Amino acid sequence: MRVQLQPAYLLHRRPFRDNSELLDVFSVEHGRLGLVARGLSRRRRGGPLGAVLQPFRPLLLSFSGKGELLTLTGAESGGELPPLTGDALLSAFYLNELLLRLLQRFEEQPAVFTAYGAAIADLSDAVRAESPRGALESALRRFEFSLLEELGYAVDLSCDASRGMPICDDRHYALVPDFGFREVGVKASAGDASFTGAQISAIAQGRFDGENGAAAKRMVRALLHPHLGSIPLRSRSMFETVKAAPTKLEQ
Repeated sequence: MRVQLQPAYLLHRRPFRDNSELLDVFSVEHGRLGLVARGLSRRRRGGPLGAVLQPFRPLLLSFSGKGELLTLTGAESGGELPPLTGDALLSAFYLNELLLRLLQRFEEQPAVFTAYGAAIADLSDAVRAESPRGALESALRRFEFSLLEELGYAVDLSCDASRGMPICDDRHYALVPDFGFREVGVKASAGDASFTGAQISAIAQGRFDGENGAAAKRMVRALLHPHLGSIPLRSRSMFETVKAAPTKLEQ
């Protein structure tokens, strides 16, 4: 395989032998790939590849080889975005971890690629939004639901899966991952995978404001959990650690 200037994003990088690095990248035509960047550690200071190969930026990558691990032969910038900071940066790490955990190698996912690029741009814009937290949460939920849909893990938000009846706003439903919603007689606690019909309808319409946003977050976690496995997400732990740290005033 020999590929030139493939649109891609860097998901993760780590040291490898002989002053090289292993790169996990997500490309538009070849899906998630493992690349060896030879000599990258030695050339990183001031070197062109070290400057270009940054996460959360559109890239154009060239690579070649056979098997599971290919060799990076070139890298160029595919565009510029303002640098991510604070909660937006932590949110972007979360998106990368989702892709690393859920995408299979060499599986083309152009719709996910497009959704990821849009999410990174939305996170960048959210920093300057009137309500940054709400904008961040909305960006995350849009990407998560798109990812679930494209990977085949989504459920029908329009009907009760056990009876085939439309979702009614004034009723309550339990979510069964990989199956759908079934009506329940009583309202469950907020910590359960239970939702009002009105919440489900709002989420289906992409409205993630207020209580709908909190419900969407619970719904996404319930849908992703069977596919992420028992190992906690490191990015989620990072976010909780940062939020728990005392501010300068508290110090």
